[in-house]
Amino acid sequence: MPLTHLRQLRLAKDAMDRDWAGPLDLDAVAAHAGYSRYHFVRAFKAVYGQTPGRYLSRRRIERAEELLRSANLSVTEICVLVGFSSLGTFSKRFKEQTGSSPSAYRAKHAGRGAALIPGCYALLWAGGFPPRDTTAPAPDRPGDDSNSGEAH
Repeated sequence: MPLTHLRQLRLAKDAMDRDWAGPLDLDAVAAHAGYSRYHFVRAFKAVYGQTPGRYLSRRRIERAEELLRSANLSVTEICVLVGFSSLGTFSKRFKEQTGSSPSAYRAKHAGRGAALIPGCYALLWAGGFPPRDTTAPAPDRPGDDSNSGEAH
């Protein structure tokens, strides 16, 4: 792949890294690279080995791991803070990536070292909960990954 194409993909990846907690607007991310959404997904996967949705999901789970180790927030609060709209999808992706449920991960890793950050401070630092999209469809249905931030 030519270097200019790699630079374009890197711009899109940087945008995803910067805005990881928000909903994935694949068209907007693809625009950073100057691609259509379908060409972007293929090119991204060819270069980074995973779809943009899977990459973003991995980044969100990494952030959730940090919050589970350090913040006194519920798993549901962390799920929303890191950009998942479904607790079921969050828990499934978390277990796929880490090998344990969010609660089991916290039990194993929390409390090593410094005390947990009070939830109100963690929320303040994170900018609070993301605003709810009033134009979004009804809440997720079981088995519906359409609002999970995944792009396949």
